[in-house]
Amino acid sequence: MIGKASVNADMLRFQAVFVLIVALFFLCTNAIRSIPELETPIKEYASDIGVYGSDNVQYLEAPEYRNGDHCGVLGTTATAYGPFVVHVAMTLDFEYLRGSIAAVHSILKHTSCPENLYFHFIASESKTPKPDDLSRIIKTIFPSLDFRVYSFDDRVVKNLISYSVREALEDPLNYARTYLAEILDSSVTRVIYLDSDIIVVDDIQKLWSFSLGSTAIGAPVYCHANFTKYFTDRFWSDSRLSRVFDGKKPCYFNTGVMVMDLAKWRREDYRSRIERWMEIQKEERIYDLGSLPPFLLVFGGDVAAIDHRWNQHGLGGNNRVHSCRSLHPGPISLLHWSGKGKPWVRLDACEPCPVDELWSPYDLYRHSKEQPRL
Repeated sequence: MIGKASVNADMLRFQAVFVLIVALFFLCTNAIRSIPELETPIKEYASDIGVYGSDNVQYLEAPEYRNGDHCGVLGTTATAYGPFVVHVAMTLDFEYLRGSIAAVHSILKHTSCPENLYFHFIASESKTPKPDDLSRIIKTIFPSLDFRVYSFDDRVVKNLISYSVREALEDPLNYARTYLAEILDSSVTRVIYLDSDIIVVDDIQKLWSFSLGSTAIGAPVYCHANFTKYFTDRFWSDSRLSRVFDGKKPCYFNTGVMVMDLAKWRREDYRSRIERWMEIQKEERIYDLGSLPPFLLVFGGDVAAIDHRWNQHGLGGNNRVHSCRSLHPGPISLLHWSGKGKPWVRLDACEPCPVDELWSPYDLYRHSKEQPRL
């Protein structure tokens, strides 16, 4: 009996290893992806919308996530939002759509009250797919999601944008976060803004609950970073400009994850303050990055500090496509692939960084012939 049990155990181990080897062999080939029962393929957008340039592009319909018994009654109407609604704002465009969908999927998967979420997506009027097309795509992938896609007019900010170290940072949609207070209805007084290259692995209700005190924004701040490098010598040598930080202790923060008090933003007209610094930049070249420095100039030293676990940033590398970063020690609630390298690009090229494997379980994108889901 012992010998027979031993043989059976060996056979089971062999079979398990064989299955793993086959799966790994097909990981970077065109094998068919096995789809969990809760996820169903949806129609090809190329034939429906005609903007994707490929008949093979598909997404999967996300599982339906429901509230737990402890979640409050929403009471949301067409013109107002109930007290328990958590507002999340993100931008949408074709290049980052795959990341945005993975981000939404991760948020829904890990929150205790998914039906309490309302997503505000900002899309450029000048890009393809158009906002209405993007709205149909999101509705097909997330049929039960409460959301709205807003049109963003690039002309609002285009003439204020100066050249940056990376062309991607000059995209007007990167500046949409500056205009959230005007884009969203006045009844929305608080919002979480998130970049498209993130995943959330914790309950976003926790991030929503952070107190901002008297400040307009909250974010993880990094006071060990060299703050001076974000501005040119021209800026620091001109006391008329650099005195904006007098009496403050400004620290670096990443604008890809912010909790924003939109009521205070509207009262204090932060939009105009940011735009003024952008006008100065056009004349005097006081920084080299894109939309970040104006935020540092307006809010540096006046940001409600949120736990670092809510922005494990820099996973995209230091402006290099194949520059892998390791996770910082400590608990993690949000992973952020800021930098040039994006997980979906590296995974498709079969050149992923180790951290990219943490992103892939939330990916709902596939081709007609796709990799196996391990």
